[in-house]
Amino acid sequence: MKPRHPDTEIFPVEVFAGTSIQAAMLKSMLDDAEIYSFLKDNIVGTLTPWWTDPGGAGAVKVIVANRDLDEAKVVVKKFVDNMTHN
Repeated sequence: MKPRHPDTEIFPVEVFAGTSIQAAMLKSMLDDAEIYSFLKDNIVGTLTPWWTDPGGAGAVKVIVANRDLDEAKVVVKKFVDNMTHN
């Protein structure tokens, strides 16, 4: 993780939405890249996905800090490209 800067506001940004397994795999990749992330709606999105997302397709979200967004986008792109090409 990057060092904290007190003059910069930090807020959460959603970088991915998918199934619980997809979100967990991406979170693991972000952890390997030393980018802190967390899963939003992991339990509710798994048990009742239609409550968290219309249709239930993107029920579990992966969230990162705005300061890590550029680095996270590279990892997310790699993950999505790999997911769609296999």
